[in-house]
Amino acid sequence: MALRAALFDFDFTLADSSRGVIACIDHALDSLRLPPAPPDQIRATIGLSLPATFACLTGLTDPSLVAAFSRHFIARADAVMADLTRIYPEVPGVVRAVHRAGVSLGIVSSKFRYRIEGITAREGLLNYFPVIVGAEDVPHHKPHPAGLEVALMRLQCSPDDAVYVGDHPVDAEAAVRAGVPFVAVLSGPSHRNAFAAFPVVAFLETFSALPACLKIGGIDPRLHIGSYDTIFW
Repeated sequence: MALRAALFDFDFTLADSSRGVIACIDHALDSLRLPPAPPDQIRATIGLSLPATFACLTGLTDPSLVAAFSRHFIARADAVMADLTRIYPEVPGVVRAVHRAGVSLGIVSSKFRYRIEGITAREGLLNYFPVIVGAEDVPHHKPHPAGLEVALMRLQCSPDDAVYVGDHPVDAEAAVRAGVPFVAVLSGPSHRNAFAAFPVVAFLETFSALPACLKIGGIDPRLHIGSYDTIFW
Protein backbone atom coordinates (compact mmCIF):
# COMPACT_ATOMS: atom_id res chain seq x y z
CA MET A 1 0.00 0.00 0.00
CA ALA A 2 1.31 3.45 -0.97
CA LEU A 3 -0.07 5.52 1.90
CA ARG A 4 -1.36 8.87 0.69
CA ALA A 5 -3.94 9.78 3.33
CA ALA A 6 -4.54 9.13 7.03
CA LEU A 7 -8.07 9.76 8.27
CA PHE A 8 -8.95 9.93 11.95
CA ASP A 9 -11.96 9.64 14.17
CA PHE A 10 -12.00 12.41 16.77
CA ASP A 11 -13.43 11.36 20.15
CA PHE A 12 -11.17 8.91 22.04
CA THR A 13 -8.82 8.89 19.04
CA LEU A 14 -7.44 12.43 18.93
CA ALA A 15 -9.12 13.79 22.04
CA ASP A 16 -10.93 12.96 25.26
CA SER A 17 -14.28 14.74 25.30
CA SER A 18 -15.90 12.39 27.80
CA ARG A 19 -16.38 15.05 30.50
CA GLY A 20 -18.19 17.26 28.02
CA VAL A 21 -20.30 14.47 26.56
CA ILE A 22 -21.36 13.25 30.00
CA ALA A 23 -22.29 16.79 31.05
CA CYS A 24 -24.33 17.35 27.88
CA ILE A 25 -26.14 14.02 28.07
CA ASP A 26 -26.92 14.56 31.75
CA HIS A 27 -28.38 17.95 30.85
CA ALA A 28 -30.41 16.62 27.91
CA LEU A 29 -31.87 13.68 29.85
CA ASP A 30 -32.72 15.90 32.82
CA SER A 31 -34.39 18.41 30.49
CA LEU A 32 -36.62 15.59 29.21
CA ARG A 33 -37.28 14.37 32.79
CA LEU A 34 -35.66 11.04 31.96
CA PRO A 35 -33.48 9.04 34.39
CA PRO A 36 -29.74 9.77 34.31
CA ALA A 37 -27.40 7.31 32.61
CA PRO A 38 -24.30 5.86 34.30
CA PRO A 39 -21.07 7.57 33.14
CA ASP A 40 -19.54 4.28 31.94
CA GLN A 41 -22.61 3.60 29.82
CA ILE A 42 -22.34 7.10 28.32
CA ARG A 43 -18.64 6.63 27.56
CA ALA A 44 -19.45 3.48 25.61
CA THR A 45 -21.71 5.50 23.28
CA ILE A 46 -19.16 8.19 22.44
CA GLY A 47 -18.64 8.07 18.71
CA LEU A 48 -22.25 7.22 17.89
CA SER A 49 -24.72 9.68 16.38
CA LEU A 50 -27.03 11.49 18.79
CA PRO A 51 -30.09 9.41 17.79
CA ALA A 52 -28.12 6.19 18.28
CA THR A 53 -26.77 7.45 21.61
CA PHE A 54 -30.27 8.28 22.83
CA ALA A 55 -31.58 4.86 21.80
CA CYS A 56 -28.68 3.07 23.50
CA LEU A 57 -29.10 4.98 26.75
CA THR A 58 -32.89 5.01 27.01
CA GLY A 59 -34.25 2.34 24.67
CA LEU A 60 -36.47 5.05 23.15
CA THR A 61 -36.68 5.87 19.44
CA ASP A 62 -39.67 8.22 19.26
CA PRO A 63 -38.64 10.88 16.69
CA SER A 64 -39.94 13.80 18.76
CA LEU A 65 -37.96 12.67 21.81
CA VAL A 66 -34.85 12.10 19.70
CA ALA A 67 -35.16 15.60 18.25
CA ALA A 68 -35.66 17.16 21.68
CA PHE A 69 -32.71 15.22 23.13
CA SER A 70 -30.51 16.40 20.26
CA ARG A 71 -31.57 20.04 20.71
CA HIS A 72 -30.82 20.01 24.44
CA PHE A 73 -27.50 18.22 23.90
CA ILE A 74 -26.32 20.61 21.17
CA ALA A 75 -27.32 23.73 23.10
CA ARG A 76 -25.38 22.58 26.15
CA ALA A 77 -22.44 21.40 24.03
CA ASP A 78 -22.16 24.82 22.40
CA ALA A 79 -21.63 26.23 25.88
CA VAL A 80 -19.29 23.68 27.50
CA MET A 81 -17.92 21.06 25.09
CA ALA A 82 -14.79 22.83 23.89
CA ASP A 83 -13.66 23.75 27.41
CA LEU A 84 -14.22 20.17 28.60
CA THR A 85 -12.34 18.52 25.70
CA ARG A 86 -8.60 17.90 25.75
CA ILE A 87 -6.41 16.77 22.88
CA TYR A 88 -4.26 13.81 23.92
CA PRO A 89 -0.73 15.10 24.65
CA GLU A 90 0.94 12.82 22.08
CA VAL A 91 -1.34 13.90 19.22
CA PRO A 92 0.38 17.14 18.09
CA GLY A 93 3.78 15.46 17.64
CA VAL A 94 2.30 12.48 15.82
CA VAL A 95 0.18 14.66 13.53
CA ARG A 96 3.20 16.77 12.60
CA ALA A 97 5.36 13.70 11.95
CA VAL A 98 2.77 12.10 9.66
CA HIS A 99 2.26 15.42 7.87
CA ARG A 100 6.01 15.85 7.35
CA ALA A 101 6.07 12.42 5.70
CA GLY A 102 3.83 13.81 2.95
CA VAL A 103 0.65 12.05 4.07
CA SER A 104 -2.58 14.06 3.73
CA LEU A 105 -4.63 14.20 6.93
CA GLY A 106 -8.35 14.33 7.58
CA ILE A 107 -10.92 13.83 10.32
CA VAL A 108 -14.17 11.91 9.91
CA SER A 109 -16.40 12.06 12.97
CA SER A 110 -20.00 11.99 14.17
CA LYS A 111 -19.16 15.17 16.08
CA PHE A 112 -20.09 18.48 14.49
CA ARG A 113 -17.37 19.81 12.19
CA TYR A 114 -17.55 23.34 13.60
CA ARG A 115 -16.84 21.97 17.06
CA ILE A 116 -13.82 19.97 15.85
CA GLU A 117 -12.54 23.00 13.96
CA GLY A 118 -12.74 25.14 17.08
CA ILE A 119 -10.91 22.62 19.26
CA THR A 120 -8.16 21.88 16.73
CA ALA A 121 -7.71 25.60 16.03
CA ARG A 122 -7.27 26.23 19.76
CA GLU A 123 -4.50 23.59 19.80
CA GLY A 124 -2.77 24.95 16.66
CA LEU A 125 -3.64 21.82 14.65
CA LEU A 126 -6.45 22.94 12.34
CA ASN A 127 -4.16 23.67 9.37
CA TYR A 128 -2.89 20.07 9.39
CA PHE A 129 -6.37 18.81 8.51
CA PRO A 130 -7.48 20.17 5.10
CA VAL A 131 -10.52 17.89 5.27
CA ILE A 132 -12.84 17.57 8.26
CA VAL A 133 -16.14 15.75 7.76
CA GLY A 134 -18.56 16.11 10.66
CA ALA A 135 -22.13 15.24 11.52
CA GLU A 136 -23.57 18.20 9.60
CA ASP A 137 -21.77 17.25 6.37
CA VAL A 138 -23.35 13.89 5.53
CA PRO A 139 -26.91 12.54 5.67
CA HIS A 140 -25.83 9.23 7.21
CA HIS A 141 -23.44 8.74 10.11
CA LYS A 142 -21.08 5.91 11.04
CA PRO A 143 -21.19 2.99 10.59
CA HIS A 144 -22.40 4.26 7.20
CA PRO A 145 -19.34 4.95 5.01
CA ALA A 146 -20.58 8.33 3.70
CA GLY A 147 -18.18 10.41 5.81
CA LEU A 148 -15.14 8.44 4.70
CA GLU A 149 -16.27 8.53 1.09
CA VAL A 150 -16.63 12.31 1.19
CA ALA A 151 -13.20 12.72 2.80
CA LEU A 152 -11.53 10.48 0.21
CA MET A 153 -13.22 12.35 -2.62
CA ARG A 154 -12.03 15.72 -1.28
CA LEU A 155 -8.49 14.39 -0.87
CA GLN A 156 -8.67 12.76 -4.33
CA CYS A 157 -7.44 9.53 -2.78
CA SER A 158 -8.51 5.95 -3.41
CA PRO A 159 -9.53 3.77 -0.42
CA ASP A 160 -6.56 1.46 -0.99
CA ASP A 161 -4.14 4.36 -0.50
CA ALA A 162 -5.64 5.52 2.79
CA VAL A 163 -6.02 4.35 6.36
CA TYR A 164 -8.69 5.15 8.95
CA VAL A 165 -7.72 5.30 12.62
CA GLY A 166 -10.46 4.99 15.24
CA ASP A 167 -11.32 3.63 18.67
CA HIS A 168 -14.85 2.23 18.24
CA PRO A 169 -16.39 -0.70 16.33
CA VAL A 170 -18.55 1.77 14.37
CA ASP A 171 -15.29 3.22 13.01
CA ALA A 172 -14.16 -0.24 11.96
CA GLU A 173 -17.47 -1.02 10.28
CA ALA A 174 -17.46 2.30 8.41
CA ALA A 175 -13.92 1.59 7.20
CA VAL A 176 -14.89 -1.88 5.97
CA ARG A 177 -17.89 -0.51 4.11
CA ALA A 178 -15.73 2.21 2.52
CA GLY A 179 -12.99 -0.26 1.61
CA VAL A 180 -10.40 1.56 3.74
CA PRO A 181 -7.84 -0.32 5.89
CA PHE A 182 -8.58 0.22 9.58
CA VAL A 183 -6.22 0.78 12.52
CA ALA A 184 -7.72 0.49 16.01
CA VAL A 185 -6.33 2.67 18.78
CA LEU A 186 -7.19 1.35 22.24
CA SER A 187 -7.52 4.76 23.91
CA GLY A 188 -11.28 4.54 24.43
CA PRO A 189 -13.55 2.12 26.28
CA SER A 190 -13.59 -0.48 23.45
CA HIS A 191 -11.37 -3.52 23.97
CA ARG A 192 -9.72 -5.66 21.30
CA ASN A 193 -12.45 -8.26 21.34
CA ALA A 194 -14.98 -5.60 20.34
CA PHE A 195 -13.30 -5.52 16.91
CA ALA A 196 -13.36 -9.30 16.37
CA ALA A 197 -15.83 -9.04 13.47
CA PHE A 198 -13.69 -6.60 11.50
CA PRO A 199 -10.39 -6.84 9.56
CA VAL A 200 -8.19 -4.61 11.75
CA VAL A 201 -4.75 -4.13 10.20
CA ALA A 202 -3.14 -3.08 13.50
CA PHE A 203 -3.92 -2.35 17.14
CA LEU A 204 -2.23 0.65 18.79
CA GLU A 205 -1.88 0.70 22.56
CA THR A 206 -1.53 4.49 22.31
CA PHE A 207 -1.76 7.02 19.49
CA SER A 208 1.98 7.64 19.82
CA ALA A 209 2.63 4.27 18.13
CA LEU A 210 1.05 5.40 14.85
CA PRO A 211 4.19 6.66 13.01
CA ALA A 212 6.07 3.44 13.72
CA CYS A 213 3.04 1.40 12.67
CA LEU A 214 2.85 3.34 9.40
CA LYS A 215 6.65 3.12 9.03
CA ILE A 216 6.96 6.90 9.22
CA GLY A 217 10.09 8.45 10.72
CA GLY A 218 10.67 11.88 12.19
CA ILE A 219 8.74 11.50 15.41
CA ASP A 220 10.13 13.57 18.28
CA PRO A 221 12.28 11.10 20.30
CA ARG A 222 11.15 12.77 23.51
CA LEU A 223 7.65 11.38 22.94
CA HIS A 224 6.80 8.01 24.39
CA ILE A 225 6.48 5.54 21.52
CA GLY A 226 3.68 3.17 22.42
CA SER A 227 3.49 -0.45 21.37
CA TYR A 228 1.40 -1.80 18.53
CA ASP A 229 0.48 -5.15 17.01
CA THR A 230 0.28 -5.47 13.25
CA ILE A 231 -2.27 -8.05 12.20
CA PHE A 232 -1.74 -7.64 8.47
CA TRP A 233 -0.62 -4.83 6.19
